[in-house]
Amino acid sequence: MDINSKQNGIVVLGGGLAGLSAGYVLSREGEKVLVVEGDSTVGGLSKTYKHNGFMFDLGGHRFITHNRLLERFVNELLKGEFLKVPRTSQIYMFGRYFDYPLKPINAMFGLGILTSLQILLDYWKEKVKNALTPPEIISLEDWVVSQFGRKMFDLYFKQYSEKVWGIDCKNISQEWVSERIKGLSLWEAIKNGFTKVSGKGLKTLADEFIYPPYGIGQLSDNFKEGIEEAGSSVTTETKVIKVNHENFNVRSITVDNNGKQYDIEGKEFISSIPLTHLAKMLQPSAPADIMEAASKLRYRDIVIVTVMLDREKVTDLTWLYFPEKDMPLGRIHEPRNWSPYMAPEGKTHVVAEFFCFKGDKIWNSSDEELTAITVENLGKLGFIKENEVIDSYVVRAAKAYPLMEVGYREPYDKILQYLKNFKNLRPIGRGGLFKYYNMDRAMESGIEVAEEILGRKVIE
Repeated sequence: MDINSKQNGIVVLGGGLAGLSAGYVLSREGEKVLVVEGDSTVGGLSKTYKHNGFMFDLGGHRFITHNRLLERFVNELLKGEFLKVPRTSQIYMFGRYFDYPLKPINAMFGLGILTSLQILLDYWKEKVKNALTPPEIISLEDWVVSQFGRKMFDLYFKQYSEKVWGIDCKNISQEWVSERIKGLSLWEAIKNGFTKVSGKGLKTLADEFIYPPYGIGQLSDNFKEGIEEAGSSVTTETKVIKVNHENFNVRSITVDNNGKQYDIEGKEFISSIPLTHLAKMLQPSAPADIMEAASKLRYRDIVIVTVMLDREKVTDLTWLYFPEKDMPLGRIHEPRNWSPYMAPEGKTHVVAEFFCFKGDKIWNSSDEELTAITVENLGKLGFIKENEVIDSYVVRAAKAYPLMEVGYREPYDKILQYLKNFKNLRPIGRGGLFKYYNMDRAMESGIEVAEEILGRKVIE
């Protein structure tokens, strides 16, 4: 099926991991599929950039799952070509480095015995209080304080969470944090730090992760290759601008490809594009209350600055987090520590993430300004010297994370309920479902919808 085809088939809006997973499963089962992607390459947030011999992801992407069927599925997709990378992450705050996940001995020496005892005292105080009067959990702050205690919240969670999301912790819905670190408490983290056993079932405490040798984009590229080998198509640089429907049945989508518009018909439509975009693209337009609901949902954006260096190594870490607000960088990683193939021999690079809103000071800064900020701060930390910098590359990614604000649920549910009226339109993935999914869950959402359309289980 090509972009001009009138042949009925399954049309997937968006070529991120969720859309590619759906397209891959469906095409392998004999369905004719067309995946439509607006960018020049597939992968969405899970793509790997190549620049003068260096490779880097749009933020590092670890693949961790407890779904053995999905793990086997990914193993087969990568043809067994993947690395198992030990996770070694740290947090930099108060001028010191702390292991992440928490290791109590490290925390004791880093924060001091008195502060550490206060953290434990606050934790048990909250546990007793919660047992007597169950707390009303509305915000991220409510949830973290109830699970970890006020002292731990003030020391770490508050600054970093507000840096990531750009709003006060009282305004961040507890649904985000309970989903992202589900099942984790301070006691679990402490037990894991001493025993290295109790946290094995929690993704937050995972000690290693799967990573393709040539970047996470290898996964997306293999999906694309598999779809095309099965006789279906993936088209890039093709932006969806309208979703045309009648009697809650989608007839076609209108796309823009190199300045030309085309209508693409289909029998089934799967959407992984941002939920708010989908609601606004419907033709005829969605009712006014749905459009208003869509305007109330926001996403958080990121800017990635990669600094290439004339040296072999900077750190031994997979991640380094910067919670404090006076440090503009949110977190950094060194791709070589994930795979030795990500940089030319004898060279390395550091990828820095800036959390922002499209149109704010960070987003609007020039590439040169952002690179200078990154180099200056890495220098202050003692990681690099300015004369080691040989190149840089800046990427801006809009709508990277759904922003789950307190009160978001009402407009969100309203949009989803409305979309359920459509007989042949199914949203999937992080953007499409406005869910902060990890890679594994995004892929599962695509596979689940593919199996729903096929009427049978495929990944068994």
